[in-house]
Amino acid sequence: QVQLVESGGGLVQAGESLRLSCAASGRTFSTYTVGWFRQAPGKEREFVAGISRISGSTYYADSVKGRFTISRDNAKNTVYLQMNSLNPADTAVYYCAAYRPLTPSVSMIESQYNYWGQGTQVTVSS
Repeated sequence: QVQLVESGGGLVQAGESLRLSCAASGRTFSTYTVGWFRQAPGKEREFVAGISRISGSTYYADSVKGRFTISRDNAKNTVYLQMNSLNPADTAVYYCAAYRPLTPSVSMIESQYNYWGQGTQVTVSS
């Protein structure tokens, strides 16, 4: 079992940065792939970024490549999402999620993830 708690959301202006954190419980967190998803009002939840277990390979949605960086600190059971050059289109509730894969891979498919946090609101004003 893994419990995930997001933090770091808030209200910023376009062009500014935020760092989201996802703190996990459990001694085997390093064996889980972790992803960040987001859901904007009236839209479906979408994959943003993911990081694999062990090797820490990273994957990004095209819309955030070059602006967002996902990283993990397994000693602290925490995954981060550094978000730079934010724009109003990034406004959404951001969720972290985790699953334990058979291989060190990252899925962009929501249904692959077994554990979810409660979400943190990010609002970017123009």
